[in-house]
Amino acid sequence: MKLEQTFMHFILQHQIKNRRTLNFLILMESILTSAKVIQDNYTRGSLNDVLGETNNINVQGEKVMQLDEIAHKVVLHYLIESQQVISAISEESENIIDINPSGRYYIYFDPLDGSSNVQHSLPVGFMFGIAKKNLNGEEDHHLRSGDEFIAAGIFSIPTGNFTFALRDAGAWRFIVDNSGNYIRPTMLNINRDKKDWELSFNASNLDFYNKDVSTWLNENKSKYNFRYSGSLAIDFYRLLNNGGLFAYPAILNNPDKTRNKPDGKLRLMYESAVVAFIAKEAGGIAIDESGNDILSIKPEDPHQRSALYVGSKELIKELKEIL
Repeated sequence: MKLEQTFMHFILQHQIKNRRTLNFLILMESILTSAKVIQDNYTRGSLNDVLGETNNINVQGEKVMQLDEIAHKVVLHYLIESQQVISAISEESENIIDINPSGRYYIYFDPLDGSSNVQHSLPVGFMFGIAKKNLNGEEDHHLRSGDEFIAAGIFSIPTGNFTFALRDAGAWRFIVDNSGNYIRPTMLNINRDKKDWELSFNASNLDFYNKDVSTWLNENKSKYNFRYSGSLAIDFYRLLNNGGLFAYPAILNNPDKTRNKPDGKLRLMYESAVVAFIAKEAGGIAIDESGNDILSIKPEDPHQRSALYVGSKELIKELKEIL
C-alpha cells in the first residue's frame, strides 16, 4: 500500500516553510470540501433530477442550471463556515457578497464553469482566485487584479483533478483518491513540444472575430490539433498538458448585432484572471483583445468581461503583434 502526500499536507509545508499563518489552510479546507460536495451532486444529479435548467437568468443574462444554484450555495456555505473571507464574488450573484469583516481573504469564483455540459454528462469546472487583504495599512476593499492574487485553482468535475497555483511557487496538479483526498502533487509546465500543441476556440464564431485574428486562426489551425469542449476549465486543463493556445476573442462582426461581444465574453475576475494566474506559474501567458496582460487589468466591475488568449508564449507573442 502506497501512502501519498495530500493537498493539505502540501499546503501546510508551504506555509511553514515561508513562515506564514495557517489561516490559508482553513480557507483551502473549505474550498476542497465545496469541491467534494459539488462533485457528489454532479455524480448523483440524474438520480436527484437536478441536471436541468431553472427558470432563472443570472447577472450575465444566461440561463441558470439547477446545479449552478446548488454549487453556488455550497461554496458560499463553506466560505462562511471558514470565517476567513471578507467578501466573495460569484458568477451567480449580482452583488459582492459580504461575509466577515474580520477575515483575511477575498475570493472570486465560478462555481460551475461550462454548466451547459451538465445535461450531457460532460465535464465542468469549479474555478476560483484568492487575494489577501492589505496587512500593512488600511484596507480599501478594491477589486483585485490577477497580479494581486496569491493563489488560484480549478477543479475538474467529475474527473476529480485539481489544478492549483501559488504565487511564485508554481502550478500543481492533484488527483482525488477513493477516500476523497486530493493527493500526489505534480508540478506543471506548459508543454513546449509543438507536435502536441492544440488550438482551442469556438469555431462557430470564426468569421465574427477581428479579421486579423480570424486569418491567423485559419492559417494555423492545420498546424496543430483542434479541440474545444465548451468549458474554459476543461479546455485549459488540456492546454496545460499539451501546450498551444486557448482563445475566446471578442465577437465583433456577427450580423446579429445583439450577439456581438466587443469586450469579450468571459468574466475577468473569476475566469480569465484565474487561468492567467495559473498559466503564468506554469510558464505561459495570457492577454486580452488589446494585447494587454490579463493579470495587469484593474477590474472596475465585479462581473467585468474580457477576451482571452492564453497558452504557450510563442503563440501569444504572435497574436500580441496582431492585436
